[in-house]
Amino acid sequence: MKRILPVLLALMATAALLFVSCGQGLSADHAEFVMSNGAEPTIDPSLLNDVPSTNVDLGLFEGLMQYDPKTNLGVPGIAESYTVSPDGLTVTFKLRNAEWSDGHPVTAGDFVYAMKRILDPATASDYAYMPAMVIKGADAFNSGKDTNFDDVGIKAIDDHTLQYTLLGPTPYFVNMTTHNSFWPLPKWAIDKNGNNWTKPGNIVTDGPYILKEWKPQQYVFMVKNNKYWDAKNVHLRSIKILSSDNQDTNYNMYTSGSVDWMFGISNAKIDQIKLRPDYQTSAQVATYYYEFSVDRKPVNNVLVRRALAAAIDKQTLVDKVTKSGQIPTNSMVPPMAGYTQQQGQGYDVALAKKLLAQAGYPNGRGFPTITIVYNTNDTHKAIAEYIQEQWKTNLNINVVLRNMEFKTLIDLRTKHDFQVARAGWVGDYLDPNTFLDLFTTGAGNNDCAYSNPQYDKDITQAALTQGDARMKLLEQAEDLLLKDQAVIPLYFYANQDLIDTNKWGGWYSTPLGYHPFKYIYKK
Repeated sequence: MKRILPVLLALMATAALLFVSCGQGLSADHAEFVMSNGAEPTIDPSLLNDVPSTNVDLGLFEGLMQYDPKTNLGVPGIAESYTVSPDGLTVTFKLRNAEWSDGHPVTAGDFVYAMKRILDPATASDYAYMPAMVIKGADAFNSGKDTNFDDVGIKAIDDHTLQYTLLGPTPYFVNMTTHNSFWPLPKWAIDKNGNNWTKPGNIVTDGPYILKEWKPQQYVFMVKNNKYWDAKNVHLRSIKILSSDNQDTNYNMYTSGSVDWMFGISNAKIDQIKLRPDYQTSAQVATYYYEFSVDRKPVNNVLVRRALAAAIDKQTLVDKVTKSGQIPTNSMVPPMAGYTQQQGQGYDVALAKKLLAQAGYPNGRGFPTITIVYNTNDTHKAIAEYIQEQWKTNLNINVVLRNMEFKTLIDLRTKHDFQVARAGWVGDYLDPNTFLDLFTTGAGNNDCAYSNPQYDKDITQAALTQGDARMKLLEQAEDLLLKDQAVIPLYFYANQDLIDTNKWGGWYSTPLGYHPFKYIYKK
């Protein structure tokens, strides 16, 4: 009996420690989190242009404002406050005391350097057009018309004061600064390491996490950044983000407990997945569409593009193929307060045949085989096969499907080296402009090579206008885009994720689908 008592006391002490480690306190601050992200990321904020990359970088970097975890509107990040001048043309941010992961202070100069880098034509950033559309002098510098960066409307008043001069009273500008094209960058690290600055051991970040390991095509591993200004409210010890785009593999890993959050779901298993209590779905401010490279035959003919658009039954697409709450649409811009969506070409087989005949291909005769390119994914494949069948049945034309890795697709689209491509756009902020500024002439994400002087004029003028007049200009622009049929909007996305919110807190269904890791914790 004397020998048993010490053993019992030791076991009780061990149990007590285990109990503490499983509670909100210790385990929450030491939890590991695994996410399947769907594609290999780009980590350089000046160069990223896709959602999987944004998912990663939201853990590594932070701008003046950061995405609210519930609304995705901007809330203070590196900036602790801001003021807007009465005319709306000058926005001044006060920076909090923050450090980079190597101990350097985050200063207003880091934002100025980053802006110069992203606008530099040599950087070839797809997102340079975003600040170029709203900041005074930015477009001239980005286009090479003015090589003096001092003429660009961004200025470090002192280390903790950053001032922007805008082209017009841009109502969404503050929310815009959540975006990677406005984040600060560590000049000293980039100067030292060049293109290798984003590799583990070289990278310096100002966000809640630091990059510890990166195995291309496998995973990114991040650990908590103890120098982050709000580190006390960051609960996850580490985050492992898998780069697999095989949804069946991702789903099997999720159901086996190897993955905590599956971003995107397997369309082949949607009926099964929808029955799960951890299936999270909600409307998303995002559009799934097909785009044309408008300079490529035969889709350089607007009659052909309109015929192809009219030959797709979008309602059946979402009812029978995607089956996940998507909303079929003939508009590029999702529903937003104060904005009237413009309606493009709907499903009309008779009109589709008439338009194709007017283009010189009656009943499809003489029409060359065209190719649809898409990135490898069950859902994208099923959609492409459906559209292939629709165009064959309704227009008697032949379509070849070509799937590829996501980065290869991005490269083809950037080079306009395609006829028809799968595309999608998630709003960068909650305003119609984020869906329309893509298609201005020469914009980095204008994969269609679309160009219409009146469209450009409307978008530019909208940046200088407020209220209803501004919305009318944006509506005119959308109407032009749809009449020119540079794109075929198919549906508005639904957020689709698998995560057990009884186990993980701080994760919410959001309108843009962004979920900053900073707020996630283990319950």
